[in-house]
Amino acid sequence: MAPRAIWKGHLKVGELACGIALYSAATTSERISFHILNRKTGNRVKREYVDSDTGKPVDSADQVKGYETSKGGYVLLDPEEIAAATPQSDKMLSVEHFIACPDVDTVYFDKPYYLAPSDDASQEVFGLIREGMKAKGVAALATAVLFRRVRTLLIHAQGRGLVADTLNFDYEVRAAEKAFNRIPELAIKGEMLDLAKHIISTKSGSFDPAGFDDRYDAALAKLVKAKLEGKTIEKPKREAKGKVIDLMEALRESAGKKAPAAKPKAETPKRKAS
Repeated sequence: MAPRAIWKGHLKVGELACGIALYSAATTSERISFHILNRKTGNRVKREYVDSDTGKPVDSADQVKGYETSKGGYVLLDPEEIAAATPQSDKMLSVEHFIACPDVDTVYFDKPYYLAPSDDASQEVFGLIREGMKAKGVAALATAVLFRRVRTLLIHAQGRGLVADTLNFDYEVRAAEKAFNRIPELAIKGEMLDLAKHIISTKSGSFDPAGFDDRYDAALAKLVKAKLEGKTIEKPKREAKGKVIDLMEALRESAGKKAPAAKPKAETPKRKAS
């Protein structure tokens, strides 16, 4: 079954424009998920909103969104007011700049999407934009109103199509210094650095997502299967934490190198008895 586009519009580069369709590039729908049930009846449990003071259910007609301005103080916003603040979409994905891909910090990446021509008439212009980006080795920064927000997307060519990643806003990305400011500056050199580089070189490989192992999801599937078959569920054995060893010893062991043999101590000459 062909995937269903979640958004359709036009990709615009200068005076060039073509119809495009946006498809989700990643999904979590294949993961194992659970429902909340009533243990006594086996029926599913549904959620409902209740008043925090009275504990009584609140009908949907009486529910309104509010922005907290102080403890217990809110500004109420009606759906019509929120709708009026939502930017109007012109269904246009407009390219503003072309940049080198390494220029974008990966912490700004949000969600990936596939871009494809939405009709036969757009194939030629779409292909021209794609091949031009390939030839120049660049990515495009573009903006569009997606899902009620003005979003910036990074677009790059892949195969016969384009991949677009929505980017996090600057205020959404936390400053790295807050996480890194307690890391001391260390001068790593000599044998220690050589061993680290050797270990890295022996572990060199390629990016292969097919080899990624979702052990949690696999364990849940195994658990559900065992339950259905009425098998006894055995608790997994937890590995004991390893002992703390010397850093240089750990590096040498990882690199498959033995520690240099200790030099024999020179014997102290014996004094003759007087």
